[in-house]
Amino acid sequence: MPDSKPRPYPFLAFNFAVEIHRAGEGKPLVEAAFSDVDGLEMTMDVKTIKEGGANNRAIRVNGAVAYANLTLKRGMTENFDLWKWFEDSVADPRLRADAEVVILGPDGSERARFQLSRCVPIKMKAPTLSSTGAAVAIEELQIAYETLKFVPGKAAA
Repeated sequence: MPDSKPRPYPFLAFNFAVEIHRAGEGKPLVEAAFSDVDGLEMTMDVKTIKEGGANNRAIRVNGAVAYANLTLKRGMTENFDLWKWFEDSVADPRLRADAEVVILGPDGSERARFQLSRCVPIKMKAPTLSSTGAAVAIEELQIAYETLKFVPGKAAA
């Protein structure tokens, strides 16, 4: 007898939101729509321990976790909040922010959330400019973060 539960469909990669907040500030640090987000990634080192006399196996132990850099891309507008954040971080290297990337469903409901802590901007790239093209000017920001946590949406829990 077939299972009566509907099959889960994969999330769509184009429906997401990005929220960046600096500690102690009520309003978001960045209010922008991004066209691309990349770098939600963590990798765990694995240590190999060889046990004397046990030549047929090796013990594998979890090691430290490393995180990628988050890359955000958006069409450049008159909103220069990303540039200001970078300049503020140069002036005060202790400044940090928290970011969340929210995956949304077709109806706009939250499906999942990636929480990034203690973020610092590490690269700000101006758009490529060309007098022969008509493409949108895309600016790029790279952010280093200290931790990444995945939080399922309410419907997925």
